[in-house]
Amino acid sequence: MSRKSIERNISFDSVRQLYYVNMDYGLTEGGHRVRTYHTFTSLALARKALRQFETERSLCRQVVPRPITLDQWLAYWMDEVVKPNRAETTVYGYNKIIDNHISPALGDITLQKLTPQDIQKYYTMLMREKGLSPNTVRRHHDLLSSALRMAVKQDVLSRCPTDRVEPPRVIPFEAKFYGPEDLRRLCLLSEGTWLEVVVKLAAGLGLRREEICGLRWPNVDFNQRVVRIKEARTAAGASIIQKTTKTRSSTRTLYLSDSLYNLLLREQQRQQQECVLSGRDWDGAGMVLLDRHGEPYPPNAVSLAFTRFIRRNNMPKITLHGLRHTFATVASAQGAPLFDIGKALGHSTPSTTGRIYTHLLDQTHARILDQVAAVMK
Repeated sequence: MSRKSIERNISFDSVRQLYYVNMDYGLTEGGHRVRTYHTFTSLALARKALRQFETERSLCRQVVPRPITLDQWLAYWMDEVVKPNRAETTVYGYNKIIDNHISPALGDITLQKLTPQDIQKYYTMLMREKGLSPNTVRRHHDLLSSALRMAVKQDVLSRCPTDRVEPPRVIPFEAKFYGPEDLRRLCLLSEGTWLEVVVKLAAGLGLRREEICGLRWPNVDFNQRVVRIKEARTAAGASIIQKTTKTRSSTRTLYLSDSLYNLLLREQQRQQQECVLSGRDWDGAGMVLLDRHGEPYPPNAVSLAFTRFIRRNNMPKITLHGLRHTFATVASAQGAPLFDIGKALGHSTPSTTGRIYTHLLDQTHARILDQVAAVMK
């Protein structure tokens, strides 16, 4: 026999001139002993590898070798971790990233052999060859990090490879918004159309598209002159989902100005009259935003209709979400504190508001300096 033991867990093959190191991981829960063998060209390298293995094993950093692929781990992670704990829209978004990108590029790699270099090259490929933006690729990084850190927690990986890569740098979002004149013109143009409710709730209260589409009449309190934002209507592929607002801070109560109060009251009365004239009940869920058939609007259809309305009336290009930014900008120009603007928008902290609306900080800074300068004159 050409292979002979020369030290504990190290043997030498005289024919191949290689040193074999026996790495013993111990017994599995089923009582099976797990061993792997690694070859080295010198005794010094073999001893170093064995010492490192035994040190990590003593510190509980070693994991039992498993032949599962990244695809198999992501399937487990999605079924057992993500789906029971995340919103349906989040699950849909994760599945799109995995199916369209991660699985074709990295899915067949054995999980425990996935290296930081594999992941770094994947990010570069997405930007250079697929043309994805750094912000989009950052979402891939966040997904992989979450999945692989769970593998570390569950003793499938000894450490997370995404901790040793350089993710793409996030490009700060630049909010587009209307000034007072364009906003006034837009409101006038939308009057009498079904988009009037959409435009004025977005620009007058800073509501998100999903919050407008998900608003129900039971949450419009005409007696207290408030609207309670509790729900959102969003799309996950072909499915439309009515759900609670995405965070605790997103659930909020907002005051109705005279114009918004009257607008919503007229819309409710119009819907009631339509029900009488048509001889049938409209939407049983009591949605505020309904089409001419009495059905709730899909969020994407509302955005598309708004974009076409803007283009048809030769207004400056802006998205429906841009009206939310417009609300923040106009409110700041009127002297509203950043904290109050953030509360109205449903942000968790003022820093979130400041990070998204950096131009508001610039306006506040300029106003403060002018006030100080006036005192110094």
